[in-house]
Order: sequence, then structure tokens, then C-alpha cells
Amino acid sequence: MNTPEERPNPDEALARARAARKQMAAALDEDQVPEVDEPVGWQPIWKRPRKPKSKAAEKAELRKQRKRLQQAAKRRLAAGNSRRPRSRQSRIGNAAARRDARALSRVRHSNAWLW
Repeated sequence: MNTPEERPNPDEALARARAARKQMAAALDEDQVPEVDEPVGWQPIWKRPRKPKSKAAEKAELRKQRKRLQQAAKRRLAAGNSRRPRSRQSRIGNAAARRDARALSRVRHSNAWLW
């Protein structure tokens, strides 16, 4: 635990902070908005000024995007239509369902329903 001698006086700390207020505000304010002709250093991409693309560049980008999306659609369609044989286990969920399916097919292929 701190002894009273070690603890700083809150009034003194407040006075020091008030005295340094202008200096701190100036330090925070500087370099917020660069001058027009002043070269800016490295900036993250979301802070950089936007350069509009030329019409040709924009159209080329859209062409590439459309082609990429069409290829993805073809892959998706091919994956859905692939004739990969599925295991019997995945076709009929579990053993009980398999037994039910067997019983139903027996009834279906017999003439029991004619009675």
C-alpha cells in the first residue's frame, strides 16, 4: 500500500495538466491535415485519395469479374451434375430406415395390395 508521502497530490497533478493543455492540444492537432503540395508519407489504403479509373480499365475489370463468376457457375453446375456413385449408407440413412425401405419394396413388388 502506498504511504501518503509517495502518493502525488491530486491538486498539483491537475495544475500540471492544465498548464500543459495547450501544448498537448497543439501536439495532437499538428499533421492532421497536410498542406496541398506537401508530400504525404505512407498511408493505409483507406486513407489514400481515390483516383478514378479510366472507362477502359473499369470495363476490363468488370470483364474479368464476369468471366470469373461464369467459371464459378460452370464449376458449381458440373459439381451438381457429377455422377459420382454414392455409398448405400448415405442413400438410406440408418439401418432402421434401410429395413423400412426393404419392407416397402417387398410390398410394392408383391401383389398384396390387390386383396
